[in-house]
Amino acid sequence: MGKLRWIRIGLYGALLAFSLILLALACARINYTLHIPRGDPLNGGRDFYDPVIPELIFATLITLGWSSLMLFLFFSNTLNLRFPKLYGDELIGLAILWFFWIGGAGAASRLWGDLSFCQQFQACQILSALEAFAWIGWLILTVMIVLQVVVVLSSRNGGGKGIAEPLPTWGSNDGVEERKQNVGVAV
Repeated sequence: MGKLRWIRIGLYGALLAFSLILLALACARINYTLHIPRGDPLNGGRDFYDPVIPELIFATLITLGWSSLMLFLFFSNTLNLRFPKLYGDELIGLAILWFFWIGGAGAASRLWGDLSFCQQFQACQILSALEAFAWIGWLILTVMIVLQVVVVLSSRNGGGKGIAEPLPTWGSNDGVEERKQNVGVAV
């Protein structure tokens, strides 16, 4: 179970990094569309914004907060919160994020579609990167949810509490010692 902690930390770190990149790309897109250069053929040269961009910004901001909180909880025993305290709480948080990311990635893909025809323009390259990082973030969240379900099921099968199992804190052994004591196994 010790390896699992590091896998989860790595996934949260990757999600944090990709969220930051997606946030920067979304901000670059807003800056471009609200300040269309003179003579640019996009939208007849008039400023606008893509409606999917605020959704992507919202998704990245809450993901940055969630990932930072979870990474802090992994490395600290000092924060005593009511939520997230259990594996089920973390699963709920990941599921909520998953829906925001699938909505953003799907809307971006539907709005912009295949952008291979315009890759010579920087604005188009930013759109391609936005789509890619939105889908990568969604994929990481999907892996995290699958991993979380595996952890919950193995906890339940190993005499643990399943979704009611407390999240491990730094210095704990992912709750293994506590489960051994609960089922009467000598430590």
